[in-house]
Amino acid sequence: MEIYIKYLLVGLAIALPIGAITVEMTKQGLKNGFIHGWAVGLGGMTIDLTLIFALYFGLASVLSLPYVQMPLWIIGACFLALLGYDSIKNADHDITLAGEKPTKSFWSTYKNGILVAVSPGNLVFWVSVFGAVLSESYKSAHSGSFIIAAVGVLSGILVHDIGLLSIVATTRKVMSKNMIKWSSIVAGGLLFIFAGYFIYEFLNDLIKYIR
Repeated sequence: MEIYIKYLLVGLAIALPIGAITVEMTKQGLKNGFIHGWAVGLGGMTIDLTLIFALYFGLASVLSLPYVQMPLWIIGACFLALLGYDSIKNADHDITLAGEKPTKSFWSTYKNGILVAVSPGNLVFWVSVFGAVLSESYKSAHSGSFIIAAVGVLSGILVHDIGLLSIVATTRKVMSKNMIKWSSIVAGGLLFIFAGYFIYEFLNDLIKYIR
């Protein structure tokens, strides 16, 4: 139980900083309500769970190679930039106010969560994070420790998602379509910023590789 609580808090801590998933989750929560925002979060957690198993079987050592990481950063930047462009271009599409029935399906927003989380640059970032926070349990002689730690991290992310979307769902009740539209535009801008961060990481790795 002590290991679980420890890594639940770790999962909550690493989920708190605003990331691409958080931006998409908030945008969909504002546009289509709690369930659709949560669908994005569940899509992201599906990738998180897959990465945890991949870490256990040695994927981290492959992604840590410079010539593997570098192209992933730049591809990820392009991917997030396209998502940002789509968010701004379609800012006034698929908006349903509180009390209205969403036109978008649950599985459509779930797929969005997977697509954001599977961005190559995002994969490198999260593998690095999970590699750091789970390294202690990963090296343990008891494989059960790793599993408990992994469940704790995912539980922390789930607590963050539900808490965030509860706030979003409450805020949405007093927002007009125009306000939600501008929230989507801001979300697109933030995705462009994350794309810029990935480009920065690519250039940083390229400089180190050349030297």
